[in-house]
Amino acid sequence: MIVMTSVEFDAYSLVMIYSALVVYAIAFIAFAIDLSGRSMVTADAAAEASAGESRSGRTAAEGSTTNVGVVERADVSTRSAIKFARVGISLTALAWVLHIGSIVLRGVADGHVPWSNMYEFSMVGTAVMAGVFLALNFKLDLKFLGTFVTGLVVLLLGVATVNFYVSVVPLPVALQSPWLVIHVAVATLGTGFFAIGAGLSVAQLLSMSHQHKPEGTGFLTRLPSAERLESLAYRVIVIGFVLWTFTLIAGAIWAEHAWGRYWGWDTKEVWTFIIWTLFAGYIHARATRGWRGSRSAWLAIVGFAAVLFNFSMVNLFFAGWHSYSGL
Repeated sequence: MIVMTSVEFDAYSLVMIYSALVVYAIAFIAFAIDLSGRSMVTADAAAEASAGESRSGRTAAEGSTTNVGVVERADVSTRSAIKFARVGISLTALAWVLHIGSIVLRGVADGHVPWSNMYEFSMVGTAVMAGVFLALNFKLDLKFLGTFVTGLVVLLLGVATVNFYVSVVPLPVALQSPWLVIHVAVATLGTGFFAIGAGLSVAQLLSMSHQHKPEGTGFLTRLPSAERLESLAYRVIVIGFVLWTFTLIAGAIWAEHAWGRYWGWDTKEVWTFIIWTLFAGYIHARATRGWRGSRSAWLAIVGFAAVLFNFSMVNLFFAGWHSYSGL
């Protein structure tokens, strides 16, 4: 019977993570082609309509035939765009399976849950982002976010794999606690929802910029309305906020068990609270102060930027009790 070592498990994990990166990148291309196809549909339809209005001396029958041709071509292009969107979703699902497989193998190599350093947290965090995106697509049509999500995953996971990778090492004493499973798992899940909320907010701003133009072509004409996107972003961010609230509370309880105090103004603790405050302000202002439109969208984007800053800059450049980057 062949028994693999932790080094071999980790090697296979790396193979799977690089494979997932390749498939995510191809999915990104498929989603980009989908957006390009949507743009061509609306651009061609607008050009044909404009040309039809400028023609003179045509009979009503000829105009009708022309319009039918435009509709048929648009319908074919739309079907083609939808096909690439489905390909993108399928590839994202395949990449996600490979991604999860790499996390499981890393966990087996570690002998504990695989989120004890920046590399492992990056693996899990990006998997959660992709997983939340796929799960929401069962109920909502969010394929237009495919380029944002897969592009973000490729960027973050690629940087982490190249720059943050560390070999399997024993778990630090302070992390040898059941709270490692609970606290970090909920934090990564909240991050996934914040990422989707930020993507919807970006789409909302793009949709609003299109609505202010008298005429427009391109994929923006096929986005849901800015009001619909804002509503979706709000619902997703509320879920993320509930998870982040639990993260903050669980972190304080864990800190008391590990260091004998609930709060010590550590940099990581402060930034976790700043993120909570930003999203609490987003929810409160939108619900009671009538913050709608671009202001709420920008606040959601700033909140997610703070999440990324907390994970990257704080871990790399600020010393503190939470210095577990492994680098």
